[in-house]
Amino acid sequence: MMIYVLLPAFNEEKSFNQLIPNISQHLTDKGFDFLIITCDDGSTDGSSHVLEKLKGSYPLEVLTHKINRGLGETSRDLFERAAELAKPDDVIIRLDCDNTHEPEYITRMIRKLDEGFDVVTASRFQEGGGQSGVNLYRSIISYCAQVFMKVIFGLWGQKEFSCGYRAYRAHIIQRAVRIYGNQFIQLKGLGFTCTLEKMIKLKMLGAHFAEIGFRLRYDKKTSYSKMVTSITTLGYLTMAVLYHWPFGGWKYRWPKEIKKN
Repeated sequence: MMIYVLLPAFNEEKSFNQLIPNISQHLTDKGFDFLIITCDDGSTDGSSHVLEKLKGSYPLEVLTHKINRGLGETSRDLFERAAELAKPDDVIIRLDCDNTHEPEYITRMIRKLDEGFDVVTASRFQEGGGQSGVNLYRSIISYCAQVFMKVIFGLWGQKEFSCGYRAYRAHIIQRAVRIYGNQFIQLKGLGFTCTLEKMIKLKMLGAHFAEIGFRLRYDKKTSYSKMVTSITTLGYLTMAVLYHWPFGGWKYRWPKEIKKN
């Protein structure tokens, strides 16, 4: 089994020299074969220079955007690349580059996938989970995302939505790319909306979800937050309209395509 670790990155030069060795050490110690794929999304700091140096020491592939395109397009390119390389039973893991997502949880997520799940989320709200260094404002945003996803999209079995630290069985991502194409991540220009959109699109495919408890280490964050709350909120509302729109909305259009594939 091959592990593909996806790192969307914008101005993360301070974190790479710690994060990539930590991921590599963890997976090597556990005996996994792996490839780290990062997409440098038009960074204006020294990210490209740091990544070029690290390529000589670690199994690392670097995709590059010459200009900043945002998390949606960066995630799309990473997932499409992993789907292209992976075998169906391989594992794809996406985590943040800012040292808030510690690699030690990767093994537990893989074990949970081995129980028969397609998607496993690292959740602050499961037993053993929590968060450090997160202010009240961001906590409220996370709670609102929880309520929104459950009420609007029926994802009642999940507790964590705004955290992008997830493990996927490769076949579910490959199927999503095959069916949805460039619309697997459709809301590319609306901030962190893509983190939630992927869950909705995979739910429509019948994916089985699970969560493990994890602690978000926001106190270890090495870069400024890239989230623009107003844009992300607009993205959530846009997503709700697109899903329920009676004239070709997601829940009306895609089931026909899914049955064919």
